Amino acid sequence: MTTVYDIPADAFIEAMAKELKEKHEAVKPPEWSEYVKTGVSKENIPENPDWWYVRGASILRKIYIRPNVGVQHLRNAYGSRYRRNKMPAHFRKGAGKIIRKLLIQMEEAGLVEKSEGKGRRISRNGRSVMDRVAHSVKKSLEKEIPALQKY
Repeated sequence: MTTVYDIPADAFIEAMAKELKEKHEAVKPPEWSEYVKTGVSKENIPENPDWWYVRGASILRKIYIRPNVGVQHLRNAYGSRYRRNKMPAHFRKGAGKIIRKLLIQMEEAGLVEKSEGKGRRISRNGRSVMDRVAHSVKKSLEKEIPALQKY
């Protein structure tokens, strides 16, 4: 069976975001999401209207690859350089409320569960959903690029 490790990240995240939007009603952007920036270092709100689902799919992939991930680790992962005019740039973490809200929604959807220690991990249901999406992405990529069939 194909797993998340076997396909490119961008193709998986795009397909998983579509899956979250269509089939998981617990994962919905809150009303404030159309006005919020994704971090201190960003100047504007995201241009993609479905950015909430894309961020959720990206978080799911990160938790799949490295289980027992907490909010602080994900804030570091989604942080970026904060340019301060003529002063030297510094790193700033990403917005924590967005990550916490998405994790809570994905727990309600049954995709993520709290782990024994700190952080969260993918549930059995979440792993099967992600593997199914990864398999469908691999099939579509094999149709586009026939040389991938040998892998």
